[in-house]
Amino acid sequence: MTENKRYDSGVRKTPLAEEISTAGLRAQYDMHAKRLLSARPILARILQKTVAECAAFTIEQIMEQIEPDVLISEEPVEPAAEKTWITGDDTVSQLAGEGTVTYDIRFHLQLPALGSGQGKGVRLLFDLEAQKEFYMNYRLVTRGIYYTARMISSQKNREFTGSEYAKLKKVYSIWICMNAPQYIGNALTEYRIIKEDRDNFMPEAETSYDKLSVILICLNEKQSRGQAGSLYHFLNTLLSSVLTPEEKESILEKDYGISMETKIRKEMEAMCNLSEAIEERGIERGMKLGMEQGMEQGMELGSFITLSSLVKDGLLRTDEAAKRMNMSEKEFADRMKEEKEK
Repeated sequence: MTENKRYDSGVRKTPLAEEISTAGLRAQYDMHAKRLLSARPILARILQKTVAECAAFTIEQIMEQIEPDVLISEEPVEPAAEKTWITGDDTVSQLAGEGTVTYDIRFHLQLPALGSGQGKGVRLLFDLEAQKEFYMNYRLVTRGIYYTARMISSQKNREFTGSEYAKLKKVYSIWICMNAPQYIGNALTEYRIIKEDRDNFMPEAETSYDKLSVILICLNEKQSRGQAGSLYHFLNTLLSSVLTPEEKESILEKDYGISMETKIRKEMEAMCNLSEAIEERGIERGMKLGMEQGMEQGMELGSFITLSSLVKDGLLRTDEAAKRMNMSEKEFADRMKEEKEK
């Protein structure tokens, strides 16, 4: 797209400057993805399909109950008066002796009581994380448990004071895991606290201990985008690195009734533009590497490094990258492994 030109100043950069510049583009891409996920019509659909307390409510009801204050990685989305976007709970948790945690998207939800409408309803606290890499040097669920633990401990003197633990609110940490491995594909898993009577029976209300939940939404667009109307199809469409903004807009309006107002459309277009800009920046670096190491061999290596980097960052599917290198998907994956071990 022609808009990519705005990310290229035309000034020759050193390798370090190019790396910093490319990292900046990736950071911009991540921020646009988070902003897109923070739109109320998007959030409401995720909550309805994943959170038990939201299952009985309509998309419109959930949208109305999302509190106006929600933050994205320290940056406010829009003023509270803006109905489409959430604006923010504090995304930074700082507790003495425990260090600092920065969440992707923080918000809370105040659901009314069901049935007769009497009662206080329920207030839930949320953290939503967008994760491009499935394999880290830790398990995502373990990180999610740590995040929920911090969300619980930080409620003291906010949601309750002294020993009023009955006022403790349930917390959710929802992880959208893009580029899940083939053996997992599209999957939804929840980790939560349950009661197990080991000997005899001790009565206890579930609301007394059901206080945290970690949900992993695994996406694999290559394996299947999912059936129309499903959460997988919705998120794979929204976050696709293959579909154009126009194709996404058509699917989201037709299958999900989401009106593509200006701001949502701009976020999707920005993600596509940045994805292309990152790829073009990498290709330019590969061409320079080719001139330095021997045109044909160097360009091939540079192209491979660029494409493997895009695959790792979740901006290009493995089969698409392999096709560009005239390799099979297995050959490309094996070579990625070899380069990593060097």
